[in-house]
Amino acid sequence: MRIIVCAKQVPDTSEVKIDPVKKTIIRDGVPSILNPDDANALEEALKVKDMYPDTVVSIVSMGPPQATDMLVECLAMGADEAFLLSDRAVGGSDTWATSNAITALIKSIGPFDMIFAGRQAIDGDTAQVGPQIAEKMDLPQVTYVQEFSISEDKKTVTVKRQLEDGYEEIKVNTPCMLTCIKELNTPRYMRVNGIVNACKKDAPIFVKSAKDVEVDLTTVGLEASPTHVFRSFTPAPKAPGMIISGEDEKAQAQALLCKLKEKHAI
Repeated sequence: MRIIVCAKQVPDTSEVKIDPVKKTIIRDGVPSILNPDDANALEEALKVKDMYPDTVVSIVSMGPPQATDMLVECLAMGADEAFLLSDRAVGGSDTWATSNAITALIKSIGPFDMIFAGRQAIDGDTAQVGPQIAEKMDLPQVTYVQEFSISEDKKTVTVKRQLEDGYEEIKVNTPCMLTCIKELNTPRYMRVNGIVNACKKDAPIFVKSAKDVEVDLTTVGLEASPTHVFRSFTPAPKAPGMIISGEDEKAQAQALLCKLKEKHAI
């Protein structure tokens, strides 16, 4: 059995600042990390591998050459191989163009049984790439997966999908796409021997170009992207709250009513 895990290297959002003039994210000096939801996706794939040792866990990603640092982390956690699509031709891709590129990368790897992905990336928060890949590969998909189990014959999986007021229990045939949330599991730490092996020159990290994966260049990159970020900004701080006082509830209600009338809210 083969499981594909979509992973992305993202800036640590706790360290991100906005350029006040250019209105863009300042990435210089900001550490990059494995996207947290993708770590949950990888952990669930590794849990399946723990149950079925013949499982191959393959990581796919798109980004600059330094994204291999994140792939080393994935291998150290227990993944078997990693594929990075790194090419200027795909630079500046929005979610639609990114899903085109990742779809081509996955198709170039070969057959698989499942794709795990994080719900969303913390740098964009769109939650679109996973579902778009599923649509382009004609795969059944379930998003916001909070519980997962696989049948003994490995032909179906049963998941609980998180909702605002509960959950849905869904059974889906493989191959399929599942996007994961943090409630699904707790990602494991990297192993010492895993770190050693992942850092070797012959570690199974394969960097591919757009030509290697045979992606249509008219569907990737900045110019092919139908959406563009106009500007990034830090929201203005909210005004401090107000405490309504009074001798009793009736007096407090009367004071609140007066304040609302002052602000022409009622």
